[in-house]
Amino acid sequence: MAGGVAAWLPFARAAAIGWMPVASMPMPLPPNDKASRTHDRLLVLNVSGTRFQTWRNTLERFPDTLLGSAERDFFFHDESKEYFFDRDPAIFRHILNFYRTGKLHYPRQECISAYDEELAFFGIIPEIISDCCYEEYKDRRRNQRDDQESDQSNEPLVLDLSFRERMWRAFENPHTSTKALVFYYVTGFFIAVSVLANVVETVPCGAAAPGRRRGEELPCGERYALAFFCLDTACVMIFTVEYLLRLLAAPSRWHFVKSVMSVIDVVAIMPYYISLVMTENEDVSGAFVTLRVFRVFRIFKFSRHSAGLRILGYTLKSCASELGFLLFSLSMAIIIFATIMFYAEKGSAANKFTSIPAAFWYTIVTMRLTRDLEAHQPEDSER
Repeated sequence: MAGGVAAWLPFARAAAIGWMPVASMPMPLPPNDKASRTHDRLLVLNVSGTRFQTWRNTLERFPDTLLGSAERDFFFHDESKEYFFDRDPAIFRHILNFYRTGKLHYPRQECISAYDEELAFFGIIPEIISDCCYEEYKDRRRNQRDDQESDQSNEPLVLDLSFRERMWRAFENPHTSTKALVFYYVTGFFIAVSVLANVVETVPCGAAAPGRRRGEELPCGERYALAFFCLDTACVMIFTVEYLLRLLAAPSRWHFVKSVMSVIDVVAIMPYYISLVMTENEDVSGAFVTLRVFRVFRIFKFSRHSAGLRILGYTLKSCASELGFLLFSLSMAIIIFATIMFYAEKGSAANKFTSIPAAFWYTIVTMRLTRDLEAHQPEDSER
């Protein structure tokens, strides 16, 4: 058969472009090899009124599927002598192309659910989708699953919930009720007020402080100590009530207590209660200042009220190994260059690097390029 095709194919091409080479012999007859089609016949597939034709051997290449097995005979229509399928003809084009080429493609314009239903009906597993379409298919499946989970979470629950369960649901999803939404914004407002008060109390108020050096001004936190104390008390009361209510409504109190957000809540409110019983004197002044520093952790309470901060936290957590490697590489470079600088400047009389750790700061500034390097140069003109 191959020899016959090779014999007459050049003449067919020549006739197609309008000229015929001079030949002393007549054109050979076209191949008529009926032996190869003895066990094969043309099948007509009627898919919702759209007819497709293909060879039986083409379908039987995949005997584990509906069309490639004897199960297709259940859909044979005796009167029309064709197979009838009440399915989507647009998607069936891609399914029939899979039998012809052995490659399954995903049509991007089709619904992912409808495509999966057609594949399941004809017994084709989606894992054999070609590489050119597999990533697109997986992304569409993932987006569909996320949309379904979001729709299920937004549906109102018809089950009878206890008071504790309703309270925990209100804390975790404030948009479920008006009261929960109001409490959500109130706590967010007091978090912002607490953080701003912690900053403003260090600003000089312009009044000269008696008993201090001339020109030294009194901070607002000391000049209006009572006002800042009342404001801090109101904020801490709100934070305490929120923490106790969350602890009361938590499904598992032990898991809630050891969670990161619970620890942040405790660290944010404990300095206030400790300062009430601790007298501010010279013996404990260092510990008292340390407790006041811990109030800055209240800013992390914003993560409960900001989806962006939570996403940032999850991103940093997932990239912990990569960030650790970055810090390790940066530390190696700092140690290497600081060691070189220390021994290079060791013999100089105006050497400012008393040790290798003392040269760390210069190495860090040089690597980050955040300052003018000339401002940090030693006074020796030979450097």
